[in-house]
Amino acid sequence: MSDSRPAGQALSPYESKTDGWTRRDATHLLWRTQYGASFAEIEQAAEAGLEGTLERLLTPQDESRDFESSDRLLRQIAIDTGNIDNLKAWWLFRMLDSANPLLEKMSLFWHNHFATAAAKVQSVVHMVAQNDLIRREALGSFRKLLFGMTRDVAMLIWLDGNANRKRHANENFAREVMELFSLGVGNYTEQDIAEAARAFTGWHVRDDKYWFNKRQHDFENKTVLGRTGNFDGNDLINICLAQTACPQFLAGKLLTTFVMPNPDQALIAQLASRIRTHDFQLKPVLFELFGSRLFFSPQVRHAIIKGPLDLVLGAYRALGNRPNLQNTVRLLADLGQDVFEPPTVKGWEGGRLWINSATMLQRANFAAELTGGTSLGAIDDPETTATTHRLNAPEDVVRRYHDLLLAQDISAQSQEQLAGYLRDAQAGRGARIRGLIHLMLSMPEYQLV
Repeated sequence: MSDSRPAGQALSPYESKTDGWTRRDATHLLWRTQYGASFAEIEQAAEAGLEGTLERLLTPQDESRDFESSDRLLRQIAIDTGNIDNLKAWWLFRMLDSANPLLEKMSLFWHNHFATAAAKVQSVVHMVAQNDLIRREALGSFRKLLFGMTRDVAMLIWLDGNANRKRHANENFAREVMELFSLGVGNYTEQDIAEAARAFTGWHVRDDKYWFNKRQHDFENKTVLGRTGNFDGNDLINICLAQTACPQFLAGKLLTTFVMPNPDQALIAQLASRIRTHDFQLKPVLFELFGSRLFFSPQVRHAIIKGPLDLVLGAYRALGNRPNLQNTVRLLADLGQDVFEPPTVKGWEGGRLWINSATMLQRANFAAELTGGTSLGAIDDPETTATTHRLNAPEDVVRRYHDLLLAQDISAQSQEQLAGYLRDAQAGRGARIRGLIHLMLSMPEYQLV
């Protein structure tokens, strides 16, 4: 569908009653707001419509007893063992099985925004606490989240908070608060950083808790971003939030992550205006963004290269895999997205950086192992699925998995080749369907979301 409205109205509501609402629309929405989608989830979203699906995704849903039991067990194992790989397995379980998939996807967004690596923090307990803080406000208030992060123990350790003292202000923390958390490069001066560092002096960790070390805090006046006063860290955060650059920086990140690479400044300004209007409350902003004409426009669909989590967990969810979580942790690290271990303070930059000759080979190996091996767990039996849904002709099988895994037009030649493979391959029907799935997971189209 084309968007014939002026660019200034790109964030106007997508009217599903007049613009249409199809299975592919539902698939597009789910792929961007969770990790993949099962056939049943796509059917549910197609039936519920855009507004109903958005309301469900953005409203807390009750978790099942089985989920809560497994969640508590995996979390406690990670804490008791102090093993970060166990904590990674816990979060992957939540990403796949939670009744609130958008909450988990937004939690990853904020984990990347406030990138903190366990290798330096050296504490599963502190990483859990940070993850809990992120999840509490993942769909809530960016304002509260930013304030919370400046007192988060893992963050203070990560950015050398205890080295920030009255007579020798350490600029690491203040620089990242401005550059990576609130304003972006170019929206402050080096003098602003030096003065902001003084505002955060004495924000330390003691006995594994945030501690305001009054003796090491600089109580003299500071001048930051054109304002002068006896500022502390709280004042500094409020000054940053008041800057025009702050909602623009956040808008750019949201658009790049969830909508399209390289959004133009007009779109960024439109979304920034909505962020300011809603005072950094995320739920109404996301409701407008995911329900906009922009989001469903042709140039947005299949425009983002899948990161490893979308690639792997998306396949798991679509194909009903009961994964081996520990092996998946290692796989994701090999593919370049090791949760709780972002590569730098900038997190994972994503986009085309996900793809190189090594990772393309690893992605192909993943597709082969998922459909033909055992180390990653078992997918739903394709032969049983075909029988249950009366997929008799090769074209019917191709159509089902095409809708599930690709959800975009492919050439008639490609469709015929896939159907021909099912007809001609020298193997039983179940093995042939697994081969078909392998081929689809290896296609360039599957690398896009």
